Amino acid sequence: MTEKAVTNWLGVVSRNHVERGVELGIVQTNHGAKAGLARMSPGEWFVYYSPKTAYPDGDPLKAFTAIGRIADDDLFQVTERGFEPWRRRVTYEPCREVPVADFGGALELTQGANWGYQLRRGLLPLSDGDLELIKAAMLG
Repeated sequence: MTEKAVTNWLGVVSRNHVERGVELGIVQTNHGAKAGLARMSPGEWFVYYSPKTAYPDGDPLKAFTAIGRIADDDLFQVTERGFEPWRRRVTYEPCREVPVADFGGALELTQGANWGYQLRRGLLPLSDGDLELIKAAMLG
């Protein structure tokens, strides 16, 4: 049996939704979809990137807004006002918000000319190198 490699994750969500997730100690991505969350494992790092301050009409932000680790194996569904999103628990670290521009061209994530296009997926793996740079900036 092969062991699953640890993955770092980047979730793309507006800052107002990130703040609620941090307050609740959860991660929820892609409008509550289960598939991406099911790929996560305890101990893996999770970083939120927020293109805007609020969804859908917030101001542009383009910053990393929260960082933490997947807390356990529990994947659960909740019901809120007729919406039934899937979630996972995250242990968030106290951190500072860091604009993506602060990294210049240092992140693999931003290497391509149209790097922002991949963020439309809402959840994507984050390289170890990018994680270390982002952690250093956010956790200082």
